[in-house]
Order: sequence, then C-alpha cells, then structure tokens
Amino acid sequence: MSSNAGGSHSGGDNEDIAADEASRNDHARLDDGSDDEMEDVKGGAVPEDDVGRNVWTKEDALVEDGRAEDGNETRENAELQEDYAQLELDEADRSDDLVPDEGPTTPQMQSPLASPDDSGSIPDDTPSLHGSLLSSPDRGASPLPRKRGVRPVSGALQPFERRFEARPAAARSPSSRAGSPAFLTPHSRQVSISSQISQISSQGGSEETDVPQAPWDVIRWTKLRKITTQAFSEAGRRNFGRPTCLAVSALIAVGTSKGLVLGFDYHQTLKIIIGQGTKATECGSVTALAIAADYSTIAAGHANGNIFTWEISRPSQPFLRIPPIERGALQQDNHVDGHIANCAILHIGFLGTRHTALVSADACGMAFSHLATRGLGPVTRTIKSTRLLGRYPPADPQVERSRKPSSVLAFSPLPLGNVEQSTDNMGLTALLTPYLLVIVSTTPVAQTQHKAPRPKELSPHSTLSGCLAWFPAVKLKAAGAGEGRSKGSSDTKLVYCWSTLLMVLDVKIVDDGEPADSTKPPSLEFTSRSKWRAEEAIVAVQWLGRSVLGILTVSQRLLIVEDGSLQVTDSIDLLHRQIYHQDLFSEQLKSVVEQLNSADPSLHGVVADAFYMSFRVYKGRTFLLGYNDLTVGTLSNWADRLMALMEAGDHIAAIRLATEYYRGGAHNVTVGLPDVDATRHSLVKERLLAMISASLNYTFSQHDDNRETRLRELATVCFEACITMQETEHLFGNVYDIFEEADEEDIFTSTLEPLVLDGEVTSIPPEVVKSMVAYFISENQAARLEELLCRLDPLSFDLDQITMLCRQHSLFDALIYVWTQGIGDFVTPLIDLMSVIELLDDGPDDEDLTDNPFYESAMKTYPYLAYSLTGRRYPGGELLDEKTSSKARADLYEYLFSGRPSSWPPGSQNAFRTTTNSQEEPVFPYLVLLLRFDTASFMSMLNEAFEDAFLNSVGDEADADGVSQVNGIKSRAAYKMTRQYVISILLDVVKQGNFEPDQIIYMDMFVARSFPKYPGQLVLSGSLLNAVLQHLCRPPTEALREECELSVEYLLSAYHPPDLLVLIQDLRAARFYRVLKSVYRGARLFTELLETYFEDPRDKDGVFDCLAFCLRPSTGLGEKQRQVLKEVIESHAEELAEINTVLMARTLATHAFDLLQQSITSLEDSHTQFLFLRALLEPALLRDQSASGYGPLPQEQQSAFVEHYVQLMCKHDPTHVADYVGLLPTGDLQLEQVLPAMEMSGVVDAAVVLLARDGLARDAMERLVTHLQRLQQTLIELIDAVGESPDLQATQEAAQDLVDGIEKYTKVGIWLCKGQSANAQRRPRPRTNFSWEIKEGDLDLDEYLWLNLVDCVVQVTKSGTPALKDLEDHPTEVDLERFDVTKLSTSLRSNVQQAFTALLAATATPSIKAKDDKQARASTRDHLSFLRVLCTFLTRAATTAPSISDLRAVLSDIFSAYTFEEGVLSLAYDLLGSDVFTDMQEVNELRQRGWRPRTQVCEHCKRRAWGPGIGEIVWDEWIAREHERDSEKARKLVERGGGEEARRLERGKAKAAQSVTGEPSNEDAKRLALVVFACRHVFHKRCVELQHYLARLPIPASYLASRLVAAGFASAANASSSSPEYDHHLAADYVAHQTEGLQALLAHRIPEEIVRRLRELVHN
Repeated sequence: MSSNAGGSHSGGDNEDIAADEASRNDHARLDDGSDDEMEDVKGGAVPEDDVGRNVWTKEDALVEDGRAEDGNETRENAELQEDYAQLELDEADRSDDLVPDEGPTTPQMQSPLASPDDSGSIPDDTPSLHGSLLSSPDRGASPLPRKRGVRPVSGALQPFERRFEARPAAARSPSSRAGSPAFLTPHSRQVSISSQISQISSQGGSEETDVPQAPWDVIRWTKLRKITTQAFSEAGRRNFGRPTCLAVSALIAVGTSKGLVLGFDYHQTLKIIIGQGTKATECGSVTALAIAADYSTIAAGHANGNIFTWEISRPSQPFLRIPPIERGALQQDNHVDGHIANCAILHIGFLGTRHTALVSADACGMAFSHLATRGLGPVTRTIKSTRLLGRYPPADPQVERSRKPSSVLAFSPLPLGNVEQSTDNMGLTALLTPYLLVIVSTTPVAQTQHKAPRPKELSPHSTLSGCLAWFPAVKLKAAGAGEGRSKGSSDTKLVYCWSTLLMVLDVKIVDDGEPADSTKPPSLEFTSRSKWRAEEAIVAVQWLGRSVLGILTVSQRLLIVEDGSLQVTDSIDLLHRQIYHQDLFSEQLKSVVEQLNSADPSLHGVVADAFYMSFRVYKGRTFLLGYNDLTVGTLSNWADRLMALMEAGDHIAAIRLATEYYRGGAHNVTVGLPDVDATRHSLVKERLLAMISASLNYTFSQHDDNRETRLRELATVCFEACITMQETEHLFGNVYDIFEEADEEDIFTSTLEPLVLDGEVTSIPPEVVKSMVAYFISENQAARLEELLCRLDPLSFDLDQITMLCRQHSLFDALIYVWTQGIGDFVTPLIDLMSVIELLDDGPDDEDLTDNPFYESAMKTYPYLAYSLTGRRYPGGELLDEKTSSKARADLYEYLFSGRPSSWPPGSQNAFRTTTNSQEEPVFPYLVLLLRFDTASFMSMLNEAFEDAFLNSVGDEADADGVSQVNGIKSRAAYKMTRQYVISILLDVVKQGNFEPDQIIYMDMFVARSFPKYPGQLVLSGSLLNAVLQHLCRPPTEALREECELSVEYLLSAYHPPDLLVLIQDLRAARFYRVLKSVYRGARLFTELLETYFEDPRDKDGVFDCLAFCLRPSTGLGEKQRQVLKEVIESHAEELAEINTVLMARTLATHAFDLLQQSITSLEDSHTQFLFLRALLEPALLRDQSASGYGPLPQEQQSAFVEHYVQLMCKHDPTHVADYVGLLPTGDLQLEQVLPAMEMSGVVDAAVVLLARDGLARDAMERLVTHLQRLQQTLIELIDAVGESPDLQATQEAAQDLVDGIEKYTKVGIWLCKGQSANAQRRPRPRTNFSWEIKEGDLDLDEYLWLNLVDCVVQVTKSGTPALKDLEDHPTEVDLERFDVTKLSTSLRSNVQQAFTALLAATATPSIKAKDDKQARASTRDHLSFLRVLCTFLTRAATTAPSISDLRAVLSDIFSAYTFEEGVLSLAYDLLGSDVFTDMQEVNELRQRGWRPRTQVCEHCKRRAWGPGIGEIVWDEWIAREHERDSEKARKLVERGGGEEARRLERGKAKAAQSVTGEPSNEDAKRLALVVFACRHVFHKRCVELQHYLARLPIPASYLASRLVAAGFASAANASSSSPEYDHHLAADYVAHQTEGLQALLAHRIPEEIVRRLRELVHN
C-alpha cells in the first residue's frame, strides 16, 4: 500500500513537474509480503532469504542523454572541454617551475575532452589521434582552448561517455626512468611501484607527499590541489566538516560530516555550498550523493534518514525534503512508507531525467522509490514513497532477532545512454544484498524484473563484499554483427560482484513483433554472459569505458579488466592513495558472518568496508576520494604510452610495445585500439615507422661505450617490427640506408641472418645481397653465406651479379641454387663443377687432392647429381614439382651419358671438353671424368638414382605446344632412360677405360646389388655375373671386405653358380663366413656349418643358435649325423666355454643332456666348471643376463651334479654354501664326499648344517669348536706380531676379520644349540643340590653342546683379552691410533655376552612348543638347565684356570648380560608408559572437545533445536543445571570435610538447596533435551525415542499389505523397499484408525506420551 509523506517545500516550478504529474497516479507501493520468500509478482515487496557475502556499491557516473538539440550539446561540450583543460592545466602551471630546462621540450597536448563533433564517440572504439598534437610532434605547446558560450543550467543532456582524443603530456623527467612496462606483469605490484622510482610528473605536482609516477603508467594520476586545500585542510574541516562521499558529473560534489555539500567546477573553484543555514545541518553527515542527469539538481542522503534535493541554481533552500518515519509510527496499521529514523541513507539516485523521482536505500536493508507530485496549491509538493526491498522491523525484539539480517550492499538506477531506449522510462534499479541480486522497475508500477541468488560456489567464509555498476546502451560508430549492433547501438550491461566473483549481465529488449505501445512497458531479457574470479574480495567496480572495467579489491588494488575476455591487463596499487572507506555493514550483518562451520578449517568471514562513496568514474576519468586529498586519474591510451617511452629514452621498449599493438596481442581495448585488424594496422603503422627511423637516427648520433650493444638490440626490434608489418621495402630501403650511412652494414647483416634462416625474410634487394656477401667473406664464413643465399628467393637476385659473386668466391651451393631455381638450368651447374674436377685432374699426380682448396667444391658434384636425379632441390632436399624434376633428370641423363662432348645450351657452340686435345677425348667423356675422379661417390650416387621411378618409365615433358625449352631453345618433347642402358654404358666404359682394380670393384658391387633389385629390367649374362662374383671374392683392400661380402650376398640371392664346391672354396678363401654359413645351411651341411662358426671371429655367440637349430628334432638329422655333431661339440667344449659358459650349459641341457657330464669333465678350469653347474642348478644367481630367462634343471636331473657343485662352491663361493646346503633335501649329499672340501675351504658353517641335519650334533659342535680354536690361535699370533708389522692398517683389518669370524661362528653354534634345546626332551632327574659337583656326563645333549660352546667362547676371550691388554699397556712399539685395541677387546667381550644371553633365553624360558604340550610341561617343570650348564662350566673353568682372578673379567662380562637385559626391559617399560600417557591425554582432549551440530534444526521434526530463536527456556534450563552442579560440588565438599553437617547428609536430614531461578516445567526440559551424534546430526531426544517405539509397533501383515497396495506398491512383497519414514507413517495411521491400536501400545509398555505424539503426527 502506498502512502504520502508530509514533506513539502515552497519553491518555483520545474520543467519536470508535468512529467511527474502525469505519472504520479501510476505509482503504487509494493505490498508488504509476510513470507520470507521473494515474490516475483507485480506489487510484491522484495525481502531476501539467502546466505550472502560482502558488499559495496559503485555509484555510476551520471549519464547524459545525447538526445537534446545540437546547439545545446555543442555549447555544453565546449564548456566541459574547457573545464577539464583548466582542471589539469592549472596543476601543470603550478609545477612548471620544477621542470629543468634541458633537452627538447615535450609537446603539450590538447584538452582531454573530445571535440563537439565527436560527442557520440565511444572511448574504446577507435584511437583518438585526429587533431591530437601527439600525432604531430613538431608542433609547439598548445594554447588554452577558446572560451565558448556558457550553457544554461537546464541545458542539453550530455552523452554517457566520451572519447578523449588527447591526453595531458608530462614534462620530461630529468632523472633515470622507472622500470620499463614491457617487463611488468599485470598482477605484480611492481606495475604501480615502478612509478615510485620515477621523478614526479608535471601533472602529479611536486610536493613531497606525492608518489612519483612513471610516464607510461596505465593511469596518470593528478592531485586536485585546490579542492584538497579547500576541503581537506584544517580550516576546511573546521568550517565544512570531514569529506564523507563523492559524486562527479559536470560538477564535483563532496559531502561532509556536517551535513553540507560542496560543489566545485573543473577549475577547482568552490561554486556552491549546499545546506548552510538549513535543517540539513541537523540531520547528520552526508552519507549518499547523486546528481541529476541535467546537472541541475543534487540529492543528498543523511545519517539520520533524511533526504534532501537541492537545485544548484538556488542552493539556499532544499527543493525537496523526504523525512524518515519514527519507529513508533510502525505500530500503526496504515503507516506511511519511508526510511526509518536514525537509519543512514547509504545509496541514492535519480530516475531518468526527472528531478522529482528518486530511489534510495538505507543501512537497515530497505529500499524505496520516491515521487514528488503537485499538491493542492501551485507551491506545494507531496511525496509518495514506495517500498522496493526489505521489511520493517517488528515491534517484538525477539521476533526481530529470529529474522535473517540483511543490508543493501550495492545499489544503482540505470543511467541514460546517448541513444533512446524503451527502458529509459522504466526506472530500472539494481539492488545487491548479501543473498541475491534484484532488478526492479519503478515505473509505471513497481515490479521485479530479474533476480539471481548468490552463487553457491562462493566460500561461506570469504570476505563479505558486494558491488555493481550499469553501462547503458550507447550509439556505436559502425554497426557490427550481432543483436544490438545491427541497430547501431550496444546492449545495456550490468556488472555485479559478490566477494571474489564477478559476473556480467546483458539486458536486451525483447522484440515480440507487435506494434510498439508507449503505455506498455517492454519485455526484457537478462542473460548472464560471463563470470570471473579475482584473487581477493572485490569492493568496488566501475566501467572505465564500454569494454573496460575498473575493479577495486579489498587490498586497494585497482585491476583493469577487459570486458570481452575478462583478462587483467594492468594492476595498480592504490594503497598509498589512502582511499576513504567506512565500516557500514558489519554491525547489521554481524550474525551472518558469525555462523561458524567447524568442518571448514579456513578463516571465518568478515564484512569488508564500503568504498563505493569514494570511487567514481565520469567520462573515462577515475576520481578517488582519500582521507586527505581528492585525486583524478586518466587511463592512458596507446599513443600516450608509446610517446612516454620514447621521451624517456627507452626506444627499444617503445618499438617492441608498438609491434605488440600492431599484432593485436597487447589488450587493444584497454589502450584504445580497435579490434579490426585493418583499422588498427593503419593507425599503428605510420607511428611505428616514424619511431623506427627516429630511434635509429638518435642512436647513431650517440657515441658511448654501450652504443654497439644498444644498436644491435635496437636493430633486432626494428627488424621484427618491419617484418610484422610486412614492410620489407622500408626495412631494405630507409632502414638499410641509415645503417649504410653510418658504416654499420655488419650489424644489419648479422641481425638479418637469423630471420633468413627462420624463413621470415625470403627476398633481399641486390645491394643488400652484395653487402651480405662482403660481410661473410670478410668473416671467412662462406658456409653460412651459402646457407643464407639458398634460403632466399632466387628471383629476387640480380642473376649476373649473384652468379659472378658465387664463382668468384667458390660458393657452388649458392651457384647451383641460383641456376636451378632461378633459371631452371640443371646442366650448367654440372659443367661448372666438372670444370673444377678437370682443374684438379690437371694437377701433379702425387698431389693429395684433399688438401686442395677446390677439392670440397668438386666433391659437391655427386650429391648434386643424387639430389637432381631423384627429383629433389639441392641443397635443401625439398621435392621438385613433377614437370621441373622430369625435365632436370632428362637433361642431366642426356648430357651425362652423351658419347662425345656436347654443347650447352643446345644449339650453342659452347661444348665442355675433358681434355685439351680433342683427339684424345674418350667416348662418354663426362662419365669417364666423374668415374675416374671418385668412383665410389659416383656409384653411390648412381645407386640412389636407380631407385627413382624416372628410369624405365615413359617421360613426357612437353608443354602445351608439345615442346620444352631450356634457355629459350626448344628441345625434344620426351626422353627415355633405362637401367639396362646405364649399366651397359658403364660396363663398356670400364672395359675400354684404364681403371684400377680398386675402381673396378665399385662397379662390380653396383652390378651385384642392382641385379637382384630389378630382375625384370636387367638382363646380364652368366659369364658376366660369374666374373663379377670372382672379382668380389678378391677384395683389393681390407677396408672393402665387408662391402664385397654384402654385395656377394645380394648377388647370390638371384644368381646360383653352377659349381658349388668352387664357390665354397672362393668364399672360404675370401673369409666371407656369413655367406658361407648361408651356403652350408642351404646345402644342409650342418657339420661344416658348425665348424664355420668356430672359424668366424665376428659371430662367435651365434654358434649356440646354430647348435639349437641343428639338434632340434624338426631339423630331421639322422642318428649318424647327430653323433658326428656331438663329437664336434665335445672336441670344441673348451672353446664353447670360452665363448659363453652359461649359454653352453643351457643349450646342452635343452638339446643334448647326455653331453653335460662329458662337457664338465672336458673343462679343465674349475671356475668354468663352477659357472657351468651354477647355470644348471642356480641360474638366478648369475650376473649374465642371457640366463635370466631360464630356470634350474628339474629336481630329478640335479642329483648327478649337486655334490660336484657343492665341492666347487666351497672354493669359489664359500659364503653361499651354508644357504644352499640348507635348502637341499636330506640324502642328496654324502658327507664323506663334501665334508673334506668344506673343511679345506673353511666352510665350517655349512659342515655344521650338514652334520646337524643328519643328527650328528655332537660332531658338528666338535668341528665348530676346533675351528674357533684355530681362529683363536691365529688371532693371538697376529696380536703378538703387531709390533713387527710394517703395515698396521692391514694388520688391523686382518685382526678385525678374525674377530668377525669368531662372532660369525659363535652365532652358528648358538643356532645349533638352540635347535637342540627346542627339541630336547628332559628326562626325570632326582632333586639336585647345586652345591654338589655336577658331572658333564649327567648333562643332556643340548646342555652339553651349550657347555662346549660357552667354554670355547670364554677361552677365546680369556686368551685374547690379556694379549690386547698387554698391547695397550706397552704402546711404545705400536701406534694405538692406527691399531684400535679397544674395538677388538669390546667385540670379544660382546661375543661372550651374546653367548650367555642366548643360553639364558633358550634354557631358562619354556619354549612355545612346551607351553602347548601338557606332557612336555610336566617333564620340564624345573627349567634348571641354565644352572646345570653354568655349574659345569665353572667346574671346568676351575680346573683350567690357575686362579679365580683369571675368570673375574669373564664372569663380569657374563653377568653384565643380565644387567643389560634388565636395563632394556626398564627402558622399554618407561617408553611404553610415556606413549600410553600421551595417547590417553589425546583421547581425553578429544572427549572434552565435543561435537558441534551441523544445523540448528532437528533432523526428524525439522523444528529449531538450538541457536537464535529457541527462546529463553534454554537459558533458564542451563542456569538450573549449573545450580545443580554447584550444589553437588558443595555437598561433596561437606562430605569430605566431615562434621555434623556431613552426618546429617548421611541421615538425609540436610537442608534442601534454594533455587535461584524459576524451575522450568518437566515437559519443557524433555522437549529441549538433545541428542548429538558423531556425524554432527542433532535430534530432539523425544524424536529419537519416538522413532525407536515406532520401529517396535506390531502391525498386522494384512493391514500392511492393504496399505502398501493402496499406496501404489505392486504387492506386499515390496514392503522391504519402502523407506523407514513411510513405515512410521503406516504405523501411526494404524494406531490412529484401528480400535485395537491403543491396547497394542499398552501391551508393549509404550508410554502414553508416545501415543499422543503419534496421534499428533497423524493429525499434522
């Protein structure tokens, strides 16, 4: 419902009154919805109900209409142009005296406003160069713009944005420049920090507090000093108050904390002070500002909820006042709509062109539209307010706390563009809350047009912020493709942000095809076009242009983002600007951000401060309201940046950046370049070419140490720029001329080289070619020069010049390239090369041709012919087209195989002769010349040419007239050449010529290899082939033997000589074993084949494959042949073993098992026998990879080799004997065969294992004791001889080895004794007194073994320790630092301890087997073996030791073992206790931590269980529980203290405790009792009990079946698939409707409360 506010004003009429009056009856207030959900219907209020995040709103710069008369628009443009110029030139004038007068003066640029003719231009469509002094650098400083006629206040509306064709120029900095922007990344703080190391620009002022700027900064900042002085100084703050908000249009309006509005023009002159002497000063600070579309009216919102509008021409009294309503009025049923008193106005804006239509939003989350209408009299106005968003606070504070708090984070009405749209009269307004985005239309009726919830992808714990900004539809210069552009205008866009997420929304008017109805609002289509995520929360956003966004983040970083790609093009750090911001939302949204989630480990959210009142953009200029100043920034365009770099002296970076602009890879939209390539190229090219010329001229004029380095880098970027623009004419014209005039052609050429090699430059003028040739020849780099020339287009050369240069410098590769590709002549290069060959042939006979400088050029003849005769381009290798390649091959074959000297070109008189005397000219002279010079290379070339399809094919190279031409002379149309003809000519030439054998052999190899390749095309006689075979079997040099053998293989694949024996003799004489094997295999001469493998030194390993092939059954050998083969194998057994013992063993085991034993016997070396047997029995231990795929022999075949293998292992691998023997089955070894070998090699451990396994444990111990005594004796002798040892280190190592051996064999003895003790059966013994003597014969077997082992170990230690002690007491003869006595002594004592510890563990502790055997436990009840062994040991020691002192040290070591065991147990106990304490402490902490429910409602009944809104009963219950706990503590304290009171407590007569609070009812306590599970689900306790009892209800099967069928189940069998909730409903239904339901419940002892709850459940 709508209502009228009583605000009125006595003032003059306004031109908007008619429009306002016409529409006043169409506005109606949106109904106040009682539900929490948004209503998307007409007239519905818009509350919010979703979780949300941070905010702030950007007040968009005012929009001009652009639809007024041309005269008014021109006048206003002129004034604004003048204002902007004055705003910046005033600042420049203040700092001109700071700029030193040195160097050329920087040209000043025109006013930053465009001309009136370009009022409809868009900032990022095309660059603004026309009329700018930036494009005319030779002009002087620009004068101030001329004064134009002053427009009236209500003049024409201006367009929304304008292209600024020129930017203010900065004075050249005398100091070193900042880092070049070419090396700065958009996300780096260095982008802005670079400006801090540069001199202060003329625009930025010169105060010490200013931050220096680099001239190429993305935004050029200017501090508005006059405004700062008047508004931010101490006097200004005292008179006007602290600035609190900012609005920018044709006027710069600043709101203050004293309720005033200061208006400045662009001369920074304070024009008006609004609010002085009015009620506005009593309404608190100005919190929101807006300027009308025609700049005539200002609206101000205040901290106490008042709104005032002021006419700029009459600022003494407000034009309108919209007062707030008091909170007490909210209790009335039909109260008026409006903001609540003392609730600050955060956002305000005008709708369209009207002065009397506004929208506003406050800090309480409510938004209104306000329309002032004509009242009863001509001077009275009535204001109607309509609620758009939010709800009034309820009277009950408890209800208010249960509501979800909200606020308007961002708010903006749609401004007008410079093209008329049907949305202009709708009053579209966008509102952003923490939960959703709402777009409403206020005219003619308030209606929701679009809403979007906050994206769920946002983290609930990120910084809560929000902002939005409109960009209206504007006229485009050129219509493009797509909807909207076809009409010549852009679409309306809205950018909005929540936290780090930015989204762009397109708004389009839907054309439904019906005739336009001015009274009906249009249909709108909202399309979410793009989405982008920032690294930190976004607190403000503005449109810097139609496609450029300015994004301010929470850390005060300004990001420049292109709308289309949403890529960050630049980043500016504004932290030093100290932007003004306020905390406006945290108090209102406190409960939203404090909804903690313990499952999320991230930091919990906070509400960002509001920046929207300080960050404004108008006509592409960025205004920042700081705490201490006001700053304006201008986004520099591409020309500004290039000029700044040039003026700073960074020519290289300037040219590189201009090249990027030309390519289109440097964010063209941001810098003001068009996306259309042709338009952009035309703009940048002229500037870039001028920069190149100017940079080169300047650099060549400098003469310093770094000139050459700088010049090379400059040349590189200039070349890159020219190639990118495809301006090779400029590169090889103007640029080359500059280098040539400076005598720097070398730098030009070296820079050009990589471009040619990469294929970027393919054509070079003749003068540059000449310079290039001179440079590389002077550097002695002919090969590099040829490579360059061969990559260029030969048609661009001066052919006479290039051929002369190539011949002069012997550049034959380049010469061939020019002749073949430029002229199409393939014979002339051949003639040139043969001339060089003839020159070499005429030299001395004994000359080494390889030392001749022309030899390398002559050798190029053969690869040239190979390339050309196979259809490839020389020297690159690219394929020629079919016509050219056929012609080239025909010409070359015809000329090369001509029988006499031929003239070339045909018809000329120029014939090349190979001899000086024409009479001595041989037949086929050119063929003879090439063959004699290098026969091998010629035949290799011809072999490659034979593989080409041109030979033996019919070629037709005629053109359309049936003829072909070479050098303008007609030739025959086709040419044929066959392989038979070529070989025939070659054979005749070789036969008639005087060729050496080493030359003829190449011809034989060529014939032998070609004959089998082309069987249908080559017909050769048998005698010829036989002669070729004979020649090949007699190679003239050893180097050709391999090639001749390969040729014989080729020939024999197609030719079969009649006499096989002769062939075998020739092959054997030539030692062609590979061919000989093939002949033997084909003739099935297997014995000879095997013998050949032994003769062939290059293929020894192949003999095993041959053996496998010959002996396999599929070969089909007879018994006699197999026997002969075996005899050969046996005779070569040693040789086979030398080749590979492992492969020999595996091959014989697979194919000739009966030869294994004979082969082992025939091997003389024992190590070879060992490897042979290991390959059979344990191949996995071999290092040879050839045996890795084999397994050991089958078990039944191993027994014949095991004993021999063990005997050999004792010698060659003694450490492995014990392990291997332990794995063998019992009975595989005979002790008398292997024990001697084990004892000889010292493998006592293996002997012990064998004897123990055969039950000879006593013998095993005797052998072990004997070996230990032998080691003891050796150790004593070694210790005694230490003083005489020349090498103490070697003696130390030997002594340590002996001690290690003693420890090893002690462990073997322990293993033997433990095995016997584990299986020992104790016989019953009479009661024994250990003071009596125990005889050794009374000991069991295991005890006797322990006795011998311990006695032996003690004897070793007892004899070794004194010797070491004596050595330590007399150190004069021994260097104790090199001979470690202590280490040896410690090892011996440790050995004794180890033995006694093992004895104690084995004899004093019952075995596991005994524990499980009752009979065994009965027989071994005493466990006195250890004492018997110890007593017997002491008895034996007493007989051998002369005194007890000799045993003192040994006994000390024995008993220290027990001390050691006790210490280990004590330490383990302490560690275990510490760990248990730590674990228990952690468990206790986890139990004390508790669980936090994931929701605030019960999972069953969905009613609130805890948190806000649960009521005061929870607090009362908690107080009662705490009181009970305190009473219980007091009672226990009294009980512990005793006395009369304690006795009274025991008798139950103590006084009852007094309750400090009202006890809640038992029913309330039960209702509030909760159950929380580990999964963090929460239930009411009674809900859990309810589900428990429902599960126990007896439901008759018949009733359940009928209900299931009625519910849609196919049968009662599907009951198991129903959900538990459905079963509970069935049970409740049964109880409520069946007569026996109550009796069934009582019979199961279900409380009546549950029955009541069931009835309630059914009823609900």
